[in-house]
Amino acid sequence: MWKESDNKLKATFKFKNFTQAFSFMTEVAFAAEKMQHHPDWHNVYNTVDFALSTHDAGDVVTDKDRELAKAIDEIFARYE
Repeated sequence: MWKESDNKLKATFKFKNFTQAFSFMTEVAFAAEKMQHHPDWHNVYNTVDFALSTHDAGDVVTDKDRELAKAIDEIFARYE
């Protein structure tokens, strides 16, 4: 699901409704805070878009991004 382009890991997640999307974002927020690696994301209604990169490394994709992407996938799996 994740694609690397423009020095970012990108993915889009769709949900049944806004409440599910927001719940997912809340879980991701806690995981990201625990990892001290915060996503660039965008939400409209039932869709959440991510573009992950590591700002401290010059806005390129690093292992931190891959680890956060894996955590995001694991959270999303609970919504499918």
